Amino acid sequence: QVQLVESGGGLVQAGGSLRLSCAISGGTFSNRAMGWFRQAPGKEREFAATFGISDGNTAYADSVKGRFTISRDNARNTVYLQMNSLKPEDTAVYYCAASRPRYNSGRNYYTRTMEYYYWGQGTQVTVSS
Repeated sequence: QVQLVESGGGLVQAGGSLRLSCAISGGTFSNRAMGWFRQAPGKEREFAATFGISDGNTAYADSVKGRFTISRDNARNTVYLQMNSLKPEDTAVYYCAASRPRYNSGRNYYTRTMEYYYWGQGTQVTVSS
């Protein structure tokens, strides 16, 4: 059974940085999409960042582009989200997600929650103004 465990959240002042980690166990990155989503209070869960399933390139939501960077360490089975220049509106619970292996949604970048099957428990990020 695949499990995802996030870490690295916390409280930071506006303009600061945090790095989130997502460790995958019971599986690997091979043949599956990995992504980060976030959910602010009273709002729906939204896409933040992912890798292209066919080319390995990265894609970001417009709201985080240029400030967040997704990366991965295959040897450690860990995905990261480096968040710089944080803003109060980045405050949310951040979730790591993985698709089923070899799942094909017909798209290169999986940006919809329905395209992912496994979810971590989430890590809280709070940005103070």
